[in-house]
Amino acid sequence: MMRIRGKLCETGQAATVTVDGSRVSAIAADGGTAELGGEEVWIAPGFIDVQLNGYGGYDFNRGFWVEGEPPADTIPRIVELAARAGTAMLCPTICTNSRDGMLAGLREVARACDADRGLARAIPAIHVEGPYLAAEDGPRGAHPLEHVRDPDWEEFSRFQEAAGGRIKILTVAPERNGALPFIEKAAASGVTISLGHTGATPEQIRDAAQAGARMSTHLGNGAHAQIARHPNYIWEQLASDDLFASIITDGHHLPPAVAKCFARVKGPERLCLVSDAVALGGCAPGIYGNGRHEVLPTGKVVLAGTPYLAGAGHLMDTCVANALRFTDLSMAGVARAASANPARVLGLGERKGRVAAGFDADLTLFRLPAGDGPLQIVATVVGGEVVYRA
Repeated sequence: MMRIRGKLCETGQAATVTVDGSRVSAIAADGGTAELGGEEVWIAPGFIDVQLNGYGGYDFNRGFWVEGEPPADTIPRIVELAARAGTAMLCPTICTNSRDGMLAGLREVARACDADRGLARAIPAIHVEGPYLAAEDGPRGAHPLEHVRDPDWEEFSRFQEAAGGRIKILTVAPERNGALPFIEKAAASGVTISLGHTGATPEQIRDAAQAGARMSTHLGNGAHAQIARHPNYIWEQLASDDLFASIITDGHHLPPAVAKCFARVKGPERLCLVSDAVALGGCAPGIYGNGRHEVLPTGKVVLAGTPYLAGAGHLMDTCVANALRFTDLSMAGVARAASANPARVLGLGERKGRVAAGFDADLTLFRLPAGDGPLQIVATVVGGEVVYRA
């Protein structure tokens, strides 16, 4: 049994959280001896990052950011680095590639989870971003043109088999040929369809939501540099009450004013914070990938010699801190966007995403920074086990 002391993000009130085994057993206002936390520490439900490609030189995607065969410790190292940033759970994100390349990445994650109970707890699902995405420059983003293609149920079934049934989020561009019946079938199978890397018409966005799509992938990114003032696919996704919106509040992908507007429209009920971090995130400033990519001193990852983003370079400790700065969501609202809403997207809302008796003991403990910068992570707890402690 473990006792944790701090201020609950959901209420702002000081409390002692008692963890018994893998679950929260009680919450009390009184103090007393606690093994973890403190009066100035905030206690949030464990952050759940539903879009993480890699970090610190490690990549879930073979050959995409890191040349050659990935190190054997790739998956545990990414999970460890994410835990240091307060991420209790994450969805490895397998991106557009050849069929064999995507199958290899999915099998690797599945093998790691089958072999390690701790990894399986930290990886509740896999997010597949592509290959059924727009071919146009702009919406396609960094996804390789030679591998984007129309939805193929037989191929996706092979992906799901390779993943051991762990694919719970699939990003799709609804304008691709055959997308609507594919979305219906995937949604019926229990997969959350997320719209992204799309240049769809407003009508196609509405049709996709009616077919079962329930989320937007990094809204405002993976889009044309210039679009019609209105109507357009961003307004349509913002207006849809059927779609959660994930956003990247790393300080580079969305201007603060845009993040604030998106948060106001979607509210704390339908907003998800994601890092979308890539393997070069957390790496020292410099040129990488045979001169293709550059990490700036700010941590921003760009195409070398240009201002153009080439992936995200920060984790949830930065994204949550910036969401508090950029938006007018309360602490409770930001915590919900970082944990409860991602849990709902994954179908885990009945046992994850809240600090409450009977819920899984997945917790992120942090202090607010004195100025700019990320949260100061005190500890990350997954299933009642302290996986990181500062």
